[in-house]
Amino acid sequence: MLFFRSTLESRGIRSPDDFLPEYRKAAERLGLRDVDPAPKTIEGWIYEGRKPQRVFRPAIVEMLGYSLEQLWSEVPEGTAARSIPLTGASPTGRHADVGVDLDEMKRTGAMAVRRARDFLLGADRERVGDDTLGMLDDEVRRLVADYPRVPLSEVWPDLLETQDQVFRLLEGGRVRPSQLRDLNVAGAVLSFLVAKGFNDMEVTHEATMMTRVAAACARDAEHPGLIALTHGLKSLIAYWGEKPADAYHYASTGAESAAGLQGTVGLWLLGLQARAAAVLGDEETVRSANQQAADRRESVTPDDLDELGGLFTYAPEKQLYYAVESEALLGHGGSELAAQAEKAVRDFSNPEAPNWAFGDLAGAQCDLALVRLFSGDVDGAAEAIRPVLDLPASHRNNGIIVSAMRVRNSLTAGPVRTAVVARDLRAEIEAFPTSRPALPRA
Repeated sequence: MLFFRSTLESRGIRSPDDFLPEYRKAAERLGLRDVDPAPKTIEGWIYEGRKPQRVFRPAIVEMLGYSLEQLWSEVPEGTAARSIPLTGASPTGRHADVGVDLDEMKRTGAMAVRRARDFLLGADRERVGDDTLGMLDDEVRRLVADYPRVPLSEVWPDLLETQDQVFRLLEGGRVRPSQLRDLNVAGAVLSFLVAKGFNDMEVTHEATMMTRVAAACARDAEHPGLIALTHGLKSLIAYWGEKPADAYHYASTGAESAAGLQGTVGLWLLGLQARAAAVLGDEETVRSANQQAADRRESVTPDDLDELGGLFTYAPEKQLYYAVESEALLGHGGSELAAQAEKAVRDFSNPEAPNWAFGDLAGAQCDLALVRLFSGDVDGAAEAIRPVLDLPASHRNNGIIVSAMRVRNSLTAGPVRTAVVARDLRAEIEAFPTSRPALPRA
């Protein structure tokens, strides 16, 4: 057992609900803000021995009064946990042991499931069993569904762990030929999500490298849709990295490769092409690409990627959001476009909807603010972007920051720049990135 877990148990701390109040007190003593770990992250520390990321370590050391090296050392079986606390540290007092309640039973049960999963992954010494592949498929689908809906910090540890499990199976030489394609598809999907995560953290080099890994797995799986998706991911990374010419090139290449596909990936690549062309000021290409996407929507036949959902399908509401954004990037306003922008926001306003994504909602709200600005409605723009500025730091990924800063930049041009509301809004948006993003850090 780790000294960390032994120390927690000696103080009656056995669950994230027990841990978080004392952790927050320690963080407050250090003057730290917005550094709460997710419950699953805490469970990983307690039950699986994962080392916390650097952003969480100061508060843990302050809370327990021992160095990280001491806390993550093993306590020999049959001995009491003994160590000398750090000088001046403020460990929490002992908690009363209230026994095992239902929540604790669920958490320890989840720990047993994780251990059983690890056992299953290693049990098939000679070959990978169908149960292992089924378990991984379930986990991939869960991560795909969760990724657009929750902060990255909540899925990042499980995402990396599942990707590692897939790669270990591919490297282990225990895979039957009939299983190889499915594992490569899983590797491509997970690497796609990891690359997107790095992009959300504004770590472009790692995002690009992981996209190459996704593309390699897609090619090994001989999956045309996934191959096309990796072109789109390259375009997306370049777009948010403010390299519109590269974004246009990758989107165009992908659109050509996806021309014969029946799913929505081809439509997504046309949307990416239109957005990049808009940044380049190419209005003709914007209209052409968006019209092609609209025409093809009528003949879409959902494929296995659309069935997967999440970032792997291009829903009608997302297509509208992209079309509005391309027009907003050209500097267009007017009542007709404003009505489309308002619809794009409404389409993403129900968190229970299957295609809801907090990033797409924020992007649509920023686009609505831009369209209203270009229509001369400064108050309406401030109203549109307000929910974005109220997002917690955990949700402020790179794309949301770039979208908000576009609104800020538009407030400095034209007659709106002298309005009092515009000046106040500029100042507020400028402060928006300063506490971002509460994302995983190495």
